[in-house]
Amino acid sequence: MIPVTKTFLPPQEEYNSFLKRAWDKAWLTNRGELTIELEDKLKKHLDVSHLIITNNGTIPIQIALKLFGKGGEIITTPFSYVATSAAIVWENCTPVFVDIHPEYLTIDETKIESAITPKTTAILATHVFGNPCHVEAIESIAKKHNLKVIYDAAHSFGVKYNNQSIFNFGDVSTCSFHATKLFHTGEGGAMFCNNDETYHQLFYSHNFGHNGPLEFHGLGINAKISELQAAMGLAVFPYMNHIITERKKVVDFYRENLNFEAVKTIKIRENTEWNYSYYPIIFNSEATLLKIQEALLKEDILPRRYFYPSLNTIDYVKGAEMPISESIASRIVCLPLYVGLSKEVLEKITQIINTITA
Repeated sequence: MIPVTKTFLPPQEEYNSFLKRAWDKAWLTNRGELTIELEDKLKKHLDVSHLIITNNGTIPIQIALKLFGKGGEIITTPFSYVATSAAIVWENCTPVFVDIHPEYLTIDETKIESAITPKTTAILATHVFGNPCHVEAIESIAKKHNLKVIYDAAHSFGVKYNNQSIFNFGDVSTCSFHATKLFHTGEGGAMFCNNDETYHQLFYSHNFGHNGPLEFHGLGINAKISELQAAMGLAVFPYMNHIITERKKVVDFYRENLNFEAVKTIKIRENTEWNYSYYPIIFNSEATLLKIQEALLKEDILPRRYFYPSLNTIDYVKGAEMPISESIASRIVCLPLYVGLSKEVLEKITQIINTITA
């Protein structure tokens, strides 16, 4: 089987060497030395000032919404993984959808301001497939209307925009360290911010609100990562350059061999150092997509309809029609992309796509 992605596993003995440190300390959670070490390495690698590792990639969005959403309306994108909208509803806020740009696939910043009401408290936008939103325009709108900006940057590990980490934009940025991501801790995530006050709020919020063992700053939840997860992150970390280099080779093959008169792919925003997190292609119709998906499945190749469906069509968040998002969601699929994907398989994938779309 050829899946859409495959977890990068470091040599087991290297993972075991980190696990041994946790065993020897008999300290498996509550921010042990492996967690602290991993945070320090990631801060240097990503060039960010404030980072908190969490036990998954969704809870940072929930924490940010709990702090800054305040039960209000959250302007957001319909083209994202369901966690983005689900977190808004889960935290008793109301999603207000804004359609997306047809090429970048990120929220259309020109449509945000008209969606703002007196109930709006924040903008929650997604850097789709690691492709940055128009962060300058969003920041300008947020300042004008006194709104908080939260970025779902689940796919954005290592992405740079205008020569700085994508995580440095917004009041809070979040990332996923799920096993399917470029950098992973098996299951995990992180939240980022740029100032001490916000960091303080995020930190106590992810640790039950604690201020020492017996006092509390305020309301909190348990979002802490375990030492077992941190050990995986430390074992994966040295391979990041290798992972991105190998994924780039796969993307380059698709770029060189697919017939782009018949399909399109995402347009990466100018001044972006991308991370090759996913490779989506967009067909002219859903019928073509389904025909190609069937042909690939017969060869035991599993692409993924991602993101599908457009989130504004889900029952519990049903919103206004979003023509661009709904159209893209019906016609987009992510092709297999991971370290170790063979040229033979890539040739088969591109041949099937090119033949059917010819």
